[in-house]
Amino acid sequence: MQFLDVKTDYAFKKVFGSEESKPLLIEFLNAIIYQDIDIKIKDLTIVDPYNLPMLKGMKDTFVDVKAILDNDTTVIIEMQILNHTGFEKRILYNAAKNYSVQLNKSDDYNLLNPVIALTIVNFIMFENSKKYINRFKLLEKEEFIDYTDDIELIFVELPKFKLEIDELKDIQDQWIYFIKNAGSLEYVPKNLNNSIKNALNIVNEANLTKEELEAQYKRKEFISIQKLAIMKAQEDGFEQGIEKGIEKGIEKGIEKGIEIQTLDIAKKAISQGLDDKTISILTGLELAQIQNLRL
Repeated sequence: MQFLDVKTDYAFKKVFGSEESKPLLIEFLNAIIYQDIDIKIKDLTIVDPYNLPMLKGMKDTFVDVKAILDNDTTVIIEMQILNHTGFEKRILYNAAKNYSVQLNKSDDYNLLNPVIALTIVNFIMFENSKKYINRFKLLEKEEFIDYTDDIELIFVELPKFKLEIDELKDIQDQWIYFIKNAGSLEYVPKNLNNSIKNALNIVNEANLTKEELEAQYKRKEFISIQKLAIMKAQEDGFEQGIEKGIEKGIEKGIEKGIEIQTLDIAKKAISQGLDDKTISILTGLELAQIQNLRL
């Protein structure tokens, strides 16, 4: 068996952004966002559901799925393959924008409903945290008093998730394992929850059309090209940094050499009995520097 890599936009949106897979999205969000909460999502509406022609034309390395939950909370689920400058700000901006556009000018602020941005990334974001799920909301800095839960940012960092198939403890682990490893599996593991097995069935290449497989191939190719472009830019920047460092080192070395040579001339002039003013004219040194050499 071969399965699509769920980290790519086509597969991710096919699993979590289509009407027929709505039950999977509900189970996924309950496992990631509401795992430790008694009240669970019972229904939701997917905004802008999966559409193959639209996906084929996408020119970004991320994809998002937006859903309105049965309690009117908006959840934006994003899969981000590559890091880029301003990424963290874009996530916050997108969440804040979705929060603000709920109201018209004359509407009451009480009508605003919470927004949750759930972002799954294929790179490390928070070096100082060992957790692979980090949650952020507005808190008072010293006593950590809640201001509001209306905007919440949740990040899942896939590289930090190291559990193997026989180490998975709960449904949350299973969903993260699925997203990270589906593309490298060769069979459906028996110990997975039925919802995860259904998700694997959706991305089983044997169940896809030629057009769907071509779309997946093109997206993986596009992402690979983006990765190579980033690597090339980093390498060029590193080489330029080395060249700049060597150049700076040579400049500093020359300056240091001139400084040492100037001091030697001043010392010889002192030994020959020349006065400070004359030595200053010869060497360009300040009178205070020359006086220090006499000590």
